[in-house]
Amino acid sequence: MQLPALYIPTGVWSIRGGIAPQQVLLAAKEAEDAGIDGLFVGDHVTFYGAGSDGLINLAAVAAVTERVKLMTSVYLLALRHPTPVALQCAMIDQLSLGRLILGVGVGGEDPNEWWACGVDPKTRGRRTDESLQIMRSLWTQEETTFEGKYFQVRNVRMQPKPFREEGVPVYIGGRSDASLRRAARFGDAWTSIWVSPRRMKEAREKIHEWAAAEGRDPSKISLGLQLWHAVDDGDGDARERLAHRMQATYQLPYDRFERYSPAGTPEQIAEYLAPYLEAGCAQVNLLAIQSGPQATVQAALAVREALRKITS
Repeated sequence: MQLPALYIPTGVWSIRGGIAPQQVLLAAKEAEDAGIDGLFVGDHVTFYGAGSDGLINLAAVAAVTERVKLMTSVYLLALRHPTPVALQCAMIDQLSLGRLILGVGVGGEDPNEWWACGVDPKTRGRRTDESLQIMRSLWTQEETTFEGKYFQVRNVRMQPKPFREEGVPVYIGGRSDASLRRAARFGDAWTSIWVSPRRMKEAREKIHEWAAAEGRDPSKISLGLQLWHAVDDGDGDARERLAHRMQATYQLPYDRFERYSPAGTPEQIAEYLAPYLEAGCAQVNLLAIQSGPQATVQAALAVREALRKITS
C-alpha cells in the first residue's frame, strides 16, 4: 500500500452565518503550511436552501496559496452552460499555475435545486457528458463546434486557455456505473463516495475495461475516495458531531450513512481506509467534521501519520 494524497475541505464563508472569508483563506494557508496535499470544496446553488460556488471559492484560495492542489468535489456542471465554465476554469488554472482539478458530479439529492436553475434533473447526466466534451475541446482546440441534444456551439474560439496544454484534469465523482462510464470516457480519476472496498475494486476493473474500449490508457485513470468522518479529539463526541452534520446536510438519518462514514481515533480512521488503499485508492478527500478549521488540519495530519505507519 502507498500513502495516498490527502485533501481537506476549504470551508465555505458566510458572514451572516458567522464565517468570514478571511477565516477560510487563513485556514487554507495554514493547511498548505502544514503540508496538506490539497484542498477541496463542494458546490451547490441552493441545496435545501444553502449554496456555495465551488469555482469562486477556489479562485480566492488560489490567490493566497502557492503549492496545494485545488479541487471541486464535486461541481454541478450540468446546472451551468459549459462555455463560461470552461473560461472560468482556464483562468483559475492560470491564476494557480496549474493547480486546479475540476471534480464533477451530477448530484440530484434535492431536485428543487435543479428546477430553480431551469434544469430538469432527469437530464443532468447527459448534460454533464455533453459539457465535458465541449470544455475539453475549448481548452485544447483552436476552434470548437459541437451539436448535442442540450448544447450547441459553433465556431467558438476561447482565450485564455488553461495553464496546462492538455487542459484542466477532470475527476468524476459518484457511485453508479454511469459515473464509472463517465470516468472511463472523460475522466482523469474517479472519486467515489459511500462505497465499499469491494465496490472500489469492481469499479477499477470496469473503468479499465471501458476506458480501453474508448481507446484511452486505463493506467492514467486513478481512484479516489471522499470520506465523511469525524476524528476523536479527546472530547468523545466525534460520532455525535458527524451524525448531526450529516443529518442536517442531507435531511436523512445518520444510520443511512454510518457504514461508510466512520468516527473514532486517527488510528481507527486509518484502519478503515486501509482496504481502500489496497483496492487502489490513491487520493482521499478527508471530509472531517471537527470543531473548527485548525482542528480539521490537525485531524488530517493525525490520520496521515497513522496511515504512514500502516503503509510504510
